[in-house]
Amino acid sequence: MKNSTNETSNGQQHSESFHIALLSAYAIGLHSIEALIPTPLPWLRLGLVNIITLTTLLLYGLRAGLMVTLIRVFVGSLLKGTFLGPAFVLSLTGGVSSTLVMWAATVLFGRFLSPIGLSLLGAITHNITQLFLAHLLFVRRFEAIVVISPIILLFGTITGAFNGIVTSLIIKKIRNPQKLEDEKPHV
Repeated sequence: MKNSTNETSNGQQHSESFHIALLSAYAIGLHSIEALIPTPLPWLRLGLVNIITLTTLLLYGLRAGLMVTLIRVFVGSLLKGTFLGPAFVLSLTGGVSSTLVMWAATVLFGRFLSPIGLSLLGAITHNITQLFLAHLLFVRRFEAIVVISPIILLFGTITGAFNGIVTSLIIKKIRNPQKLEDEKPHV
C-alpha cells in the first residue's frame, strides 16, 4: 500500500520538474529570438531571458533558477555554434553570477526588494562580471573596457528595469490570477 503523502510529494516534484523544463524551453526560445533582434553594438543584448530566470528563481528557488540558466546557456550556445567560445564563457559566468546575486539578495533582503530591484542587481552583476572576464581573458586593454563600460552598464540598467517590471507582472498574475482579472475594465 502506497503512502498518500509520498504520492502527493511525487506529484508535486513531477509538476515542478515539468514547470522547470517548460521555463527552460521558454528561456531557450527567447534567447534564440533575442539573438535575431538588432542592437546598436554587437555584444549588447536586451537580456529578456532574464525575465524567465528571475521568475523561476522567485517561484522555485536557487536550484531551479540555476538549472534554467545553465540549460539556456548550454543549449543556446550549441544552437548558435558558440559552445566553449568566448560568447559561451561570458554568457555562462554572467548568467550564473547574476542568478546567485539575485538569490542572495532575495535571502538577505526578502520582501524589501521587488522583482525590479532584483532584476537591476542581476543586470548590473551580469554586466560587471562580463566586463571583468572580457578584460581578464580577451580584451587586455583596460582603456577599451573603461570606454565601453558606461554604455554597457546604462543599457543593462534600462533593460534590467524593464525586465523587472515584466517579471513583477508575471509573478502577480501567477500568484493572484483572479485579482488581475477583476481589475480589467469590462466592456
